[in-house]
Amino acid sequence: MRIAVFSTKPFDRRFLDGANEDHGHELRYLEARLNEDTAVLAQGCEAVCPFVNDDVGAPVVEHLARQGIRLIALRSAGFNHVDLRAAEAQGLTVSRVPAYSPYAVAEHAVGLVLNLNRKLHRAHQRVREGNFALDGLLGFDLHGRTVSVLGTGKIGAVFARIMLGFGCRVLAHDPYPSDELKAVGVEYVDLEAALAQGDVVALHLPLTPGTHHLVDAEAIDRMKDGVMLINTSRGGLVDTRAVIDGLKSGRIGGLGLDVYEEEADLFFEDLSDTVIQDDVFARLLTFPNVLITGHQGFFTRDALENIARTTLENATAFESGRGTLHEVTLADVQGR
Repeated sequence: MRIAVFSTKPFDRRFLDGANEDHGHELRYLEARLNEDTAVLAQGCEAVCPFVNDDVGAPVVEHLARQGIRLIALRSAGFNHVDLRAAEAQGLTVSRVPAYSPYAVAEHAVGLVLNLNRKLHRAHQRVREGNFALDGLLGFDLHGRTVSVLGTGKIGAVFARIMLGFGCRVLAHDPYPSDELKAVGVEYVDLEAALAQGDVVALHLPLTPGTHHLVDAEAIDRMKDGVMLINTSRGGLVDTRAVIDGLKSGRIGGLGLDVYEEEADLFFEDLSDTVIQDDVFARLLTFPNVLITGHQGFFTRDALENIARTTLENATAFESGRGTLHEVTLADVQGR
């Protein structure tokens, strides 16, 4: 199967080429992001393979369909960047990687918690400059603190278990409570209680119309003073301007982000020699209690191997009619 792989980085080539030894697909690697202008680069292919910040909206889907594309093989778990209604109307199948490594993202979220709490990023820089003073680096014991986990799918469940291991009280909010998590001590509560009681609030939710800006000014007002907010899921879960207000007021005492709502123009690129034009993002960078990573939660060897393998297994299953095809449809979303 001829597949146009958009937003290709060197690590994509490495792991996709390795996985493709078992499949024999013809992979056309493209550094460009998929959008209305670049969709034409998939001419002659039967499938496209977009990443998280590619544009797979209705105009792009229609363009791809006219070129004979039959499969949109996402190499991500999230699919909020795809217009599923348009794909269904055009007869295109959409597949995804539902669980490449929940450990990778959950462990990264824990890393953000630890770094923010003990100011490790600031301490590292101080020591490099010969400053060994401890003022400004005061943290707190995680043991005995309350951690609220919003969303207990595969990633949220792993994160919850890790925090239990630290001796935290773990609250969770999810429309589908896990009996396994309940059995190990996780308490399921409503959203208001989760927001109000958490010393740490961690987001592990998909981005849907119902979860867009779940953390807004009203939600932040319900949180504890000095709460630590962690988001490794999707940037659109958070109203960034409201979070900035929360940081300024002190209601948010620490912010750890691996995602950002307008990250498409920033993340996965080296912009060190340019002036960042996003004033909201630039404002976030001015706070000493904000730690941002560039959507690297997924970035482990194990996860990349799983992503490549599952992406190509989806393509093979679509082409042959055999094996497992992790298809996502409009009905799946509407049924949530």
